[in-house]
Amino acid sequence: MFETVELGVDERGVATLCLNRPDKHNALSAQMIADLTAAARQLAGAPDVRVVVLRAEGKSFCAGGDLNWMQEQMAADRDTRFREARKLAHMLDVMNTLPKPLIGRVHGPAFGGGLGMAAVCDVAIGVAGARFGLTETRLGVIPATIAPYVIARMGEARARRVFMSSRVFQAEEAVALGLLARTVQPGDLDAAIEDEIAPYLACAPGAVADAKALARSLGPVIDDAVIDKTVEALVRRWETAEAQAGIEAFFARRPPPWAP
Repeated sequence: MFETVELGVDERGVATLCLNRPDKHNALSAQMIADLTAAARQLAGAPDVRVVVLRAEGKSFCAGGDLNWMQEQMAADRDTRFREARKLAHMLDVMNTLPKPLIGRVHGPAFGGGLGMAAVCDVAIGVAGARFGLTETRLGVIPATIAPYVIARMGEARARRVFMSSRVFQAEEAVALGLLARTVQPGDLDAAIEDEIAPYLACAPGAVADAKALARSLGPVIDDAVIDKTVEALVRRWETAEAQAGIEAFFARRPPPWAP
């Protein structure tokens, strides 16, 4: 049914949503954005699903936005840029508002949009030594559509430690920043995920959904106005000379003009 993700549900009602572009380090292409949106909608309406685990195949959890997709947006007209950026923002919103517990199984690197997907999980467990980063500014772009979820998870003060610098940090610092709940050794990751799943299976599904909705409503506001603001910010940044130079430099395998 999906080209870039796999979706399955076991007899307990535990769904697994798996990113499946391992050869591309699960970078977020237009197709993956569409598949994740459709899968999240399907899960939201599935009465038999009690818990959702977000995981990935291959070495990486998610390398962020697919740069070929980004390059296409920079070459497109403004209406297309807005439409595609809004699809990305909508995917994150659908995942963030999923009326099921969402548990992130972060087995490897998560950058940019991949870090944003960890941030929309209700709890994310990572392996010790995994690397993270909001690396957009190295390319002349900004972490715009993921920003509401990253800041909601980390808080503004902690987010500002990594939000603008493109600094890569380890899983242990991701715990200190509030992105991950904890880290475990790779061989212990599946058991740690099962520990997170188990309590939900003793809870009333409707009460869990209502409790999650209440928690979201009491946290930082992420409404249509906020989402529109992030889309506008992303499109404006795509249109800059810096962004053009950064993306061109990446594909030419040379440093961008601002790098030493």
